[in-house]
Amino acid sequence: MRTRVGSDLAAGAEFWRAEDTVLRRDVAVTLLRILAPEHGAIGGDEDPTGATRAGEMIVRALRSGSFEHPGCARLLDVLAPGAPGLPADVLGAAVTEWVNGRSLAEVVSEGMLRPLAAARALTPLAAAAEEAHRHGFVLGCDHPQRVRITPDGRARMCFALPRPDLRPADDVRGLGAVLFTMLTARWPLSGADAARAGLTAADRTPGGALEPPSSVRPGVPLELDAVARGTLGPENAPGHVRTAAAVHRLLADVVAEDDRNALFPPAHDGAPSDPDDVWQDHGRPATPVDPIRRKRLLTGLATLAAAVLLVLGYVGVQVTSLFSDPGAPTIVVGPNAGGSEPPPASDGEAPAAGPVRVASVEVVDDVGDRDNANRVTRLIDGDPSSTWGTVTYRQQFPALKPGVGVMASFASAVQLSELSISSASAGTRIEVRSAPSADASPDDTELMTEATLDSGTTVVPLDGSQPVEHVLLWIIELAPSGGGFSSELGEVEFRRAG
Repeated sequence: MRTRVGSDLAAGAEFWRAEDTVLRRDVAVTLLRILAPEHGAIGGDEDPTGATRAGEMIVRALRSGSFEHPGCARLLDVLAPGAPGLPADVLGAAVTEWVNGRSLAEVVSEGMLRPLAAARALTPLAAAAEEAHRHGFVLGCDHPQRVRITPDGRARMCFALPRPDLRPADDVRGLGAVLFTMLTARWPLSGADAARAGLTAADRTPGGALEPPSSVRPGVPLELDAVARGTLGPENAPGHVRTAAAVHRLLADVVAEDDRNALFPPAHDGAPSDPDDVWQDHGRPATPVDPIRRKRLLTGLATLAAAVLLVLGYVGVQVTSLFSDPGAPTIVVGPNAGGSEPPPASDGEAPAAGPVRVASVEVVDDVGDRDNANRVTRLIDGDPSSTWGTVTYRQQFPALKPGVGVMASFASAVQLSELSISSASAGTRIEVRSAPSADASPDDTELMTEATLDSGTTVVPLDGSQPVEHVLLWIIELAPSGGGFSSELGEVEFRRAG
C-alpha cells in the first residue's frame, strides 16, 4: 500500500493507490476493513452482519470478473478473508487497474467544466454502466471518490466493491451526480461523501429539491439540464430518467449535435475558452489549435459558401424569368418529375395488391439502447442475407426487459393482407401490433396477431386487419443462441390486400 485516496463509509470501504511489486505498476485497491462503528466500517461486534455483507460484495466482484469496458477499470484480483498477505482486520479486497488522471474534486477545483466537455467526459462512464446493467452488474458510481477523470477528459470507474444493496437505479443517480458536479462543482447526493471527497454539497430549495445546474451557471444546454434533473429527481416525477442506456443515448445526442454545430459560436457558459477552442473569447488569439475542429469549421464555411451561390443562382433565374416570353411552357419540378414514384390512384380506384414499400424502420426499446439501431435498415434493403439482430442476452425476455421491436412506417395508411419475415432464429415469438405513430410506446399499440418464426421465411396472415400506417414487430421471446438468447431477422415484406 502506498497512498490512501478516499473511503466509502456506507460500504465500509477504503480506497488505496498501491504498487504491484511483480509487474511494477500502480493499481487501485479497495479494502473492506473492520474498524470502529463510528467510522462506518463493516464487521466486528457492533456489526454482526458485516461479514455477511462483505462476503456478498466479494461474491459479486468475482461474478463480474469477466466484465471489461473502456469506461471502467479492469478488475485484476479479488481477495477473500484469510488470503495470503491480507491483514486480519480486512474482510476482503479488490484490485483494479489504476486510472491515471485526477479525482472529481481535483478537476472541479480549477473551475467548472465546459458543459459539452462534461457531456463528453461522462459518455464512456454511462456506456459502461449501460453494459454492466445489461449483464446484471452494478458499478457503484454514486460515490464521488470511486470515479476519476483521465488526462484526455474521460470519466472512468476506478474502485470496485460497491455496496451489496445497490440497484441499477443507483448507478443512474450516480451518473447524474457526476454530471451535476462537473457542471456546478457541487456534489448533489450525500453531504458526508461530498465533505470527505473535498467537494461542496449542492444547494437545495426550502422544499429540499436540488437547484438545477442551469440556475447555478449560465450556458448549460437544456438537454444536459434535463439529464441532471431527470436522473436525480424523484422516480415518479415527469421527465425522470430510469436507465443508464437513456443517459448514454442523451449524452451521445448532445455530443453529436455539438459536432454538427461547430460552425457556430457557443453560448457563454461562465467558463473561459481553452487555447484549443475554435471560438475564442474577446482579446484571445482566434487561431484554432485543434486541427480536427479547424477542419470541421473550414468545411462548414465551404458548405455555407456553396449554399449562398446556389441561392444567388436561383434568384437570378427567377429575375430572368420575369423578362422571358410569357407564352413559354411552364416546367414543374416535383417528386414525380423523374418518374421515380408512380402517380396516385384516381378517386375510387383501389391500389393493386402486391408488396408495400416501407418508408422507414426504427428500433423500439423503452428500456435499453435500441439494439443495433444502425443496422435496422437491412430489414428493407431487398437482400435477405443482410440481417438485423438483437444483442445476446443472458436471460430470456421479460427478465431484463419486456421485449425489443422494430417500427415499420408507410407513406400512408395501408390495408395489409400478410407479412413475411426471413430469419434463421427459429422459435422467436413476435407480436404484430398497429401503432398510432412512429414513436409510439409498445403500451400504446394494439395487437393484430402473433407468430412464432420458423427457420427460413415465415408468412404471417393479416387478413381482416384495419388499415395501418405504422406496424410494430415486437419480439417477446428470443431464440436460444450460444448459451444466451438473441434473434436475427433478414428481410421483412408487407403485402397489400387486393
